[in-house]
Amino acid sequence: MFKKVLIANRGEIALRVIRTCKEMGISTVAVYSTADKDSLHVRFADEAVCIGPASSLESYLSVPRIMAAVEITNADAVHPGYGFLSENAGFAEVCEDYGVKFIGPSAAMIGKMGDKITAKETMIKAKVPVVPGSDGLVKDIKSGKVDANKIGYPVILKATAGGGGKGMRIVNSEDEFEDAWDAAQREAGASFGNDGIYLEKFIEEPRHIEFQIIGDQFGNVIHLSERDCSVQRRHQKLVEESPSPFMDAKLRDKMGKAAIKAGKSINYEGVGTVEFLVDKYKKFYFMEMNTRIQVEHPVTEEVINRDLIKEQIKVAAGEKLTGKNYIPTMHAIECRINAEDVYHDFRPNPGHISSFHSPKGHGVRVDTHVYAGYSVPPFYDSMIAKLICKAETREECIKKMQRALDEFIVEGIKTTIPFHQQLMKDERFKKGDVTTKFLEDFDLKPQ
Repeated sequence: MFKKVLIANRGEIALRVIRTCKEMGISTVAVYSTADKDSLHVRFADEAVCIGPASSLESYLSVPRIMAAVEITNADAVHPGYGFLSENAGFAEVCEDYGVKFIGPSAAMIGKMGDKITAKETMIKAKVPVVPGSDGLVKDIKSGKVDANKIGYPVILKATAGGGGKGMRIVNSEDEFEDAWDAAQREAGASFGNDGIYLEKFIEEPRHIEFQIIGDQFGNVIHLSERDCSVQRRHQKLVEESPSPFMDAKLRDKMGKAAIKAGKSINYEGVGTVEFLVDKYKKFYFMEMNTRIQVEHPVTEEVINRDLIKEQIKVAAGEKLTGKNYIPTMHAIECRINAEDVYHDFRPNPGHISSFHSPKGHGVRVDTHVYAGYSVPPFYDSMIAKLICKAETREECIKKMQRALDEFIVEGIKTTIPFHQQLMKDERFKKGDVTTKFLEDFDLKPQ
């Protein structure tokens, strides 16, 4: 087992990893930018190293500065969290070269799944269902139109290096293709330094359902059941739950087997998720794989009663997986609490938190790094907390979430709490009648 883990991240995920490491008797090192000097992960780690100014390019995305912190603290492992360098094959390779364990998959594994085109090709070879699409990157507008006509409209253009909805455009007819192509390529180049575009059939009325998997160094891969992440805004998840209200035993078995097949096809090590689009006929298609812990991992933890960070560290240290595929025994829902003004197009709203009270009670969990007196910096992701509720049934879970949201007090900044309060009362949501397009006609009422 590791003696000292450096957490190459910030905020609630850094604090989350620190807690598990302490319970396992592992020393921790926090890294932080000057903007994060008052964050709780800095306070609760055994050691803390400032790695640069507020800009993430000069701090949390700077491999040389993070590796310098590894060297001066003699850490023998690095936990990348999510975001930042968590799926950066180059960073994983540098850790390998330095003889420091990257708590996650190898650089080669990340490479096979990090690029969406390569991932799709890998899945085709593994005989995992994929969305019909172009044969690799689309060279130009002319060949793109040929592919689109062959597949049939509507189609969706996607950045091969993409994420968070950047470089994506839906095209409903050939007349729209050229403008959509230019916009997607321009946005992809600006966002990722890579303007490569591929094309897929656009699945109408889809649900976004992902399977949590974990693999060890001995070729064993199991799944820990599914999460439904269909409530999204501009491809950014707002609410996640497990089990999916759309799921049945037959579909879970088929999708679980496909997720395991995906992991085994690259000898996957660590925790990760295999993400699928599922249409209204319960046909599912591989979308992408995230080779890291995810924001919504607590949802799975609550329904199967396992600490996923602990499992992640154990397999990274060479321990063999125990247990088999898991089926949820409870229902859990997670609401992401962001520092955003929901009445002004979810505009980021950083600032000073004057008052902060998190809800309590049986089956209520809050993962956060903020507190009364904390100032939310404007330089990073706007998420300030995750509220997770669990109960025996989905109906009970929604009622518990309504109560917990009413207790959640954050003053000084605007948050997404009002959105979640209205969502939990929405009849379609309560029936589980949601797709990734659910929020397009959601009536958000001023309060």
